[in-house]
Amino acid sequence: MNQARKPIRLTAKLLKNIDAYWRAANYLSVGQIYLYDNPLLKRPLKITDIKRMLLGHWGTTPGQNFIYVHLNRIIKQHDLNMIYVSGPGHGGPALVGNTYLEGTYSEIYPDISQDEAGLQKLFRQFSFPGGIPSHVSPECPGSIHEGGELGYSLSHSFGAVFDNPDLIVACVVGDGEAETGPLATSWHSNKFLNPLSDGAVLPILHLNGYKIANPTVFARIEPEELDQFLRGCGWTPYYVEGDEPSLMHAAMAETLDSVMSQIRSIQHNARSNADLTRPRWPMIVLKSPKGWTGPKWVDGQQIEGSFRSHQVPLSDPASQPEHLQMLEDWLKSYRPEELFDEAGRLVPELAELAPKGERRMSANPHANGGQLLRDLIMPDFRNYAVTVPTPGAVKAADTHELGVFLRDVVKLNQPQRNFRIFGPDETLSNRLNAVFEVTRRQWDARTQDSDEFLAEDGRVMEMLSEHQCEGWLEGYLLTGRHGLFNSYEAFIHIIDSMFNQHAKWLKITAQLPWRQPIASLNYLLASHVWNQIHNGFTHQDPGFIDLVVNKKAAVVRVYLPPDANCLLSVWDHCLRSRHYVNVVIAGKYQAPQWLSMDAAVKHCSEGIGIWHWASNDHGNAPHVVMACCGDVPTLETLAAVSILNEHLPELKVRVVNVVDLMKLQPQSEHPHGLSDSHFDALFTEDKPVIFAFHGYPWLIHRLTYRRNNHENIHVRGYKEEGTITTPFDMTVLNDLDRFHLVMDTIDRLPQTGEKGIHLKQQLQSKLIAHRQYINQYGEDMPEILNWQWGRSHVIKPRLAG
Repeated sequence: MNQARKPIRLTAKLLKNIDAYWRAANYLSVGQIYLYDNPLLKRPLKITDIKRMLLGHWGTTPGQNFIYVHLNRIIKQHDLNMIYVSGPGHGGPALVGNTYLEGTYSEIYPDISQDEAGLQKLFRQFSFPGGIPSHVSPECPGSIHEGGELGYSLSHSFGAVFDNPDLIVACVVGDGEAETGPLATSWHSNKFLNPLSDGAVLPILHLNGYKIANPTVFARIEPEELDQFLRGCGWTPYYVEGDEPSLMHAAMAETLDSVMSQIRSIQHNARSNADLTRPRWPMIVLKSPKGWTGPKWVDGQQIEGSFRSHQVPLSDPASQPEHLQMLEDWLKSYRPEELFDEAGRLVPELAELAPKGERRMSANPHANGGQLLRDLIMPDFRNYAVTVPTPGAVKAADTHELGVFLRDVVKLNQPQRNFRIFGPDETLSNRLNAVFEVTRRQWDARTQDSDEFLAEDGRVMEMLSEHQCEGWLEGYLLTGRHGLFNSYEAFIHIIDSMFNQHAKWLKITAQLPWRQPIASLNYLLASHVWNQIHNGFTHQDPGFIDLVVNKKAAVVRVYLPPDANCLLSVWDHCLRSRHYVNVVIAGKYQAPQWLSMDAAVKHCSEGIGIWHWASNDHGNAPHVVMACCGDVPTLETLAAVSILNEHLPELKVRVVNVVDLMKLQPQSEHPHGLSDSHFDALFTEDKPVIFAFHGYPWLIHRLTYRRNNHENIHVRGYKEEGTITTPFDMTVLNDLDRFHLVMDTIDRLPQTGEKGIHLKQQLQSKLIAHRQYINQYGEDMPEILNWQWGRSHVIKPRLAG
């Protein structure tokens, strides 16, 4: 942090100007909600000056305006590198208004000029067709946090300051937002903050008392109980309370001076004295009326200081003349003639209060992280190849091999401090063990001798909260760094909604030329549905893929590599990519390896392809296409093909493996999609396709329903059958096993005749034998455990012995 400048004395004149700046921000906020014309009230307000549809949220806005102007003062005072995260949700009028006052908005959107015409456009566009949303959206300069969904402000803020030692994030937490599970957990982020190498988060709990229609818990518990809660979470709270502006301005200014002094002291103690004792970071509790400075009473009902100020306090001025007059009085109470000159520009004395250049919170490059993004230093993934002399000849644990590669990604990028791995206590469980050879888990709470891999400065971030890890990673990415999230597949659903919001953010920001692309949000989903035989049904759910493909095609990518070399190739691509959500699903147990590294690179580059070494239709049209997507489906498909080759050798079988799931969609639906001619060349136009899929079967039908041969595609996948059982039995329970796949083929190829009927009977007997064997011995039959591609696989109807 830069050294403090000469203190700016809190004179009466300075406080008066701060109040005037606050009034200007409030005026702009009310104008955005209501005004269609007459932006400076140069004539009496008329019905035609009011928007016909009134949308917006006033209640949180004046408090956020109050906070913003006071943060501007301390930024100038200390030359701070600070950004603002708005947690209360629909606080759009405040942030848009403040970015306009400090000039950034007009720089990015020149048609919203700093004059009367620009004011009118600023007001008209808000919550208006073709305009901007009512919350703090990607279109708003300085924002890294979409305000539509509540609960993630503190997590994003901490993610932003990791490895950013000079950055301070002022995070406004709404007291309604504070009731969400993710926010309640994120108070504990301070146990993961290293004051030596990380920045600081200044939470400001905006205690205005109400949600949409109810009081908030924090506002109604006893003050000492709230204080005990915050202190119990490791914070040192400072309180600013009241409703009289002059007293509140003085109190807020003095409190911020104290808070900044404490932050500087903590960081100096860590950086100069090597004292890494976990500090009790300061925070502020701002208690002000909801809808502060707005109408106090309307139609006999209290507005200011009640839930009724949450949205539009005067909801129908067009049909109620008294409301129109109240609106005019409300706007005039801010005395706009003192704030803006005749041309509509903020008067110079007030404009001088805002920081300059990139010190403006709306122009800080950390809030447009792509400006700061630097490529990762990447090892050559080919050097980590599993040697595969012939398909299926060796076994390896795919994610274990990936862990060795990620270890060196961590190592190479440690000097840049721009890469971290996030996950809910599952990095070891997901077999990424090797990363702990070069780093530790970041941890700033107490330790014991029996602990493992804990340190104040680590590249692995683990907390048993998927929400927290996701929020940290998003904040890290949004401020220009790289990372990945590893999780059990079933429990990634916990952050479904967070993924949705981030995907929407990527979609919108890709359309804004001033927003620079950020590093992709990368998910590694291991311990997947077919691996979770020891934890059972609760841990078996591949449905995250279905959610992901709902998002815009320009944003999402889904990869299901069949082996370790393909997994390495995919991850090299994902870590280099920009502005996507990449979902990669991989197994963590020993499994057959199919492709050499050269073959894997070619296969992954194409995303889909015929495995000629597993097919026997060379130069001929196939009788059946055996398609597979995912590691376990690939294994079962190849085992099924081996049975067909041995017992029905006259059948021409083509094996198609899919790595990039989006290849199945038409080109018109996804940029990775295959053309119809290419799809037909792989899957034929009229032959049966037996498709073994990692997830729910209907997703394949959804992706291929417009294809010529869709009616002949028969999909096997997870059909919500699971328990604690053997690995092979999981596939049997869901009809994805090799025996069912062969029977499905026979059912669709009547030309197999008596041989097919006989083989099907043998396979049905084999399924009975399988059930008897696992019930007796608790493991899969030897012929399943020891199966290898290329060996003879005689089907016997009964158990030996």
